Parts: sequence; C-alpha cells; structure tokens
Amino acid sequence: MRVPNSVVLPVGTHVDCCQEQEVAEKTHDIMVRITAMLVERKSNLAHFIDNLEGSEEPKFYVDQREKLKEMESCMLTILNLVAVNCMDHGDIKKLEATILEHVKNEELFPEVVRVLPPVYRQVEAAIVDMAQSEEMAGHGMMDLQYLLSKLSQHKHLASLGRELLQDVLRYLHRIGLIVWYEEIKHLESTVFLQPTFLISVFKLLVRHRLVQQLESIS
Repeated sequence: MRVPNSVVLPVGTHVDCCQEQEVAEKTHDIMVRITAMLVERKSNLAHFIDNLEGSEEPKFYVDQREKLKEMESCMLTILNLVAVNCMDHGDIKKLEATILEHVKNEELFPEVVRVLPPVYRQVEAAIVDMAQSEEMAGHGMMDLQYLLSKLSQHKHLASLGRELLQDVLRYLHRIGLIVWYEEIKHLESTVFLQPTFLISVFKLLVRHRLVQQLESIS
C-alpha cells in the first residue's frame, strides 16, 4: 500500500477444506472486505490531510502533509481472488497461468514492453550464477560494494559502476529475482541474492499460534 501503482492478486488457499458453495461465498466476502478497507484508508488519509491543513500552524506540518499526500497517491489495483488447493498440482499450475496472464497485460504493467539494455541481462545472468555457486553462503546475503567488485571481475562488466548496478538491482528487485531494501538505512548496503532464505526466516518467526508455542516452553 506504500508502493505507487501496485497490482495485487489475492490468493485464497485451503480450498480442500471448504465446500464449493463456501469457496464462492468466502471469495466474495474477501473481495468486499478489501474494497471496504481501501475506501476506509482513502477516507482516513483525506481526514488526516484536512486536519493538518486546517491546523493553526500548518507550516509546521508540511513534511507530514506531503508524506500523507504521497501515500494518498499510491493507488492499488486489486485483481480477482484466485482460490487454490495447494495440495493439487493442477491448481498450482492454474495459479501460475493466471499470474503470467496478468503480468503480460500491458495496461497493468506498462514496463512489460520496455526494452532493457544488454547490461541488465548480463548482470542478471552473473547474479544467477553467483547465487547458485557452491561458494555462496546459505543465507545468500552480500554486501553491495562486494557484489559490485565480484561482478566487475566479469570481462563484459568491467566498466560497471555503482549507480548503474543500483538501477539494475531495482529492476531485479521488482521482478523478484533478488531483494534489496535500499530504503531501509540498516539494509541499504545488503543485497539478498536468495530471497527464499528470507521466506524461511519469516516462516520461523511469523507463524500460527507462535505466542502459545513459546509460552509452552518451560
């Protein structure tokens, strides 16, 4: 909700635990809730902005107002929910086909027709090789400057500069190949070449009944 022009595909799982009629009802209910949430968010932001503009000293709140205005401009496109049974390979293929169909939609993703400079593909291929090499640590984390030095060892990337690398990393982050939190001060110099490691960490930390499980440990 903080990313401009985001496209969100809601996915409902555990279809195998529901009757067919339940799936339809739950799908409708979720979409209604999402719509209501977005309407409420827009209303709340407008209310906060009005309060700041109507304050006795509005000049003291310029930064806050601009931040809220920026959030207000972040429009979400919500696609129709896809309900799947994760135990059914056919359903997973159906989800994959749906994602690919949406990604190829130029109205949703104008950049899908963008022609990338060859260096983008060269850096992408080099990073894939690096992430799959036996030398890569299991966590797949790498310092940005060290990554630049490693890439520069490739003959066709010898002239690769930090600024261009950052542009390429932003693109690779957007397509999900790597994760780079450049907007977070403590993480801006760290590149995650294996995003699946983060998923494994989150699965350990964010889980159902975590508090109860921790409390059960003597």
